[in-house]
Amino acid sequence: MPTHVIEKKKLFEKHAEALGLKGISVKWLSFSSSSAQQDALISGGVDMINTGTGPLLLLWDRTKGGVKGVVASSAQPVTLISRDPRIKSIADIGPGDKIAVPTVKVSTQAILLQMAVAKQFGAENYAKLDANTVQMGHSDAFIALKNPTHEVKSHFAAPPFQYYELKQVEGAHVVLNSPDVIGGPLSQGQFMVQTKFADANPLFIKAVRAAAEEAKTFIETNTKEAVEIYREVTGDKTETDAILALLKEPGMMEWNLYPQGTLKFAAHLNAIGTLKTKPTSWKDYYLPLAHDMPGN
Repeated sequence: MPTHVIEKKKLFEKHAEALGLKGISVKWLSFSSSSAQQDALISGGVDMINTGTGPLLLLWDRTKGGVKGVVASSAQPVTLISRDPRIKSIADIGPGDKIAVPTVKVSTQAILLQMAVAKQFGAENYAKLDANTVQMGHSDAFIALKNPTHEVKSHFAAPPFQYYELKQVEGAHVVLNSPDVIGGPLSQGQFMVQTKFADANPLFIKAVRAAAEEAKTFIETNTKEAVEIYREVTGDKTETDAILALLKEPGMMEWNLYPQGTLKFAAHLNAIGTLKTKPTSWKDYYLPLAHDMPGN
């Protein structure tokens, strides 16, 4: 929702102009998966992306600090949903069961699943369910769950999809929530850039933070209008009142600009060898622009 508010109200352009950057034009692109976003950023196809904690940490590590976060934008809970009545917990997931995640092994959901498995079955077994995951965008996974004959019966979903699935998919139920794994909020969206872009465009990076701050305030004080913007940009046909009710669910109005739960993520990824460099602070993988804020 913050990204949609920023886009619709042209907040990047507004704050860039206020900082003296005239004639800034921003083009918004949608990608079906986090991996496609990452490829676009590294290749130079886009200058900035907004995606999860896992991709941020992996890009930061693999580029040796060449990619860093600007500011976070959301930290709503993500939820593992299943329509299979047999699956009540991750212990019930068998070899043939398929779990849709945005990107296998590296998406926020895939890593959360590893962390949950490590907690339940021992750290050495963290990858026990990796083979069960299949890569699907959230909307495609939602469609799969609604199809009673589709082999994918479980989806580690991001809002609003878990709520739609619980209401619209017969037999859908919660298997696992991200706060169960992290012990609190986990940043699900953050703006990130190549540091060379940030160094070359310091005023625009300042505008990104200012725009994110304005979007947060707008959503909190004009929630209904923000929902209408979300519906317009995404084409979501869900009634406004239904989305407003969804936003009253626990953790659903979490729009802080500072990262949350990211160091626990990093510790897991480092322990299993995925993250070669263990950060000592969240500030290692966020630009100095954000360092005055709290974070974890």
